[in-house]
Amino acid sequence: MSSETIQLAEALISRASVTPDDQGCQQLIAERLQKLGFRCEHMRFGDVDNLWARLGDSSPLLCFAGHTDVVPTGPIEDWDSDPFTPDIRDGYLYGRGAADMKGSIAAFITACEAYLAHQQPTGSIAFLITSDEEGPAADGTVKVIETLEQRGEKIDWCLVGEPSSSNKLGDVIKNGRRGSLGCLLTVKGKQGHVAYPHLALNPIHTLAPALAELASTKWDDGNEYFPPTTFQVSNISGGTGASNVIPGECSVMFNFRFSTEQTPDTLEQAVHRILDEHDLDYKTQWSLSGMPFLTPAGDLVDACLQAISETTGYEGTLSTSGGTSDGRFIAPTGAQVVELGPLNKTIHQVNECVQASDLETLSRIYQAILARLMG
Repeated sequence: MSSETIQLAEALISRASVTPDDQGCQQLIAERLQKLGFRCEHMRFGDVDNLWARLGDSSPLLCFAGHTDVVPTGPIEDWDSDPFTPDIRDGYLYGRGAADMKGSIAAFITACEAYLAHQQPTGSIAFLITSDEEGPAADGTVKVIETLEQRGEKIDWCLVGEPSSSNKLGDVIKNGRRGSLGCLLTVKGKQGHVAYPHLALNPIHTLAPALAELASTKWDDGNEYFPPTTFQVSNISGGTGASNVIPGECSVMFNFRFSTEQTPDTLEQAVHRILDEHDLDYKTQWSLSGMPFLTPAGDLVDACLQAISETTGYEGTLSTSGGTSDGRFIAPTGAQVVELGPLNKTIHQVNECVQASDLETLSRIYQAILARLMG
């Protein structure tokens, strides 16, 4: 017979909540939390459903943060079982969202249920759940945080259930994330016939040396908390589709994942300097997805490390690697933010799965964190 955590994870997975459609996941969560005495607010911004649920009014406030939305499945025929029909095979729970991150949400809830069955918190416990983490992230956590800030509601500790683990549950805790700065670069040339290049200006050719320099530049060495800043091109487009036409312009999309050694301004200035040195006719459109943040050793980090050690028998390590998360919207408020969840090996993949027993262990880890922080 499956456990409460597994059953709840299965109920969430069975809802095809592809961004930003929540498909009733948050209502299910709210009904579960209301039985524990949580006050539940459904906050809808645009097409996005969000849930803010709080138990208690006093400080400190520990918030469990996560998302009910999932990425598209890809070709369903490539899956060994229906992605929205949870299936346990050989000890693994399969389904879209099993690892990212409906399994964590289920473990959040059952951890709270187990904890509250025996004691009351010295502060408050909250849930911040969105259906817009995998999408534009414009009407999700960021809008909830804006609302909380406007009414002076402060999160002290935030535990995000993103799949942080690498090889075994709890081996990696994310206590920070790099910033993300993107750019759409458009380089102008002059369209013409490929047989008469002297009458045209090929923007792909003029861009190539500058792009090579950008790709080979060492931006910084990182620091004790962050790896070096990286630059990656994600898209290049240009041309009419005809083989005998020199294009009139070329567009490139690239992204920086940057450490605290950089700021958006320093990176933008460095890019413009390189482009100017190559005498390009260009324009840039920059987009900042999030600033880097770091939660150093302290109450939350220590509670997580101790909970992992006492529950699993091994030590977790701290890391700031990987992509962005909604923690980037919560950390600027002054909250301590940590990400701790299941293995990330299959996230966004066909046959996404999580070891069923890991969800039970994760629930116990979350319960131990509650006990350490809430008394």
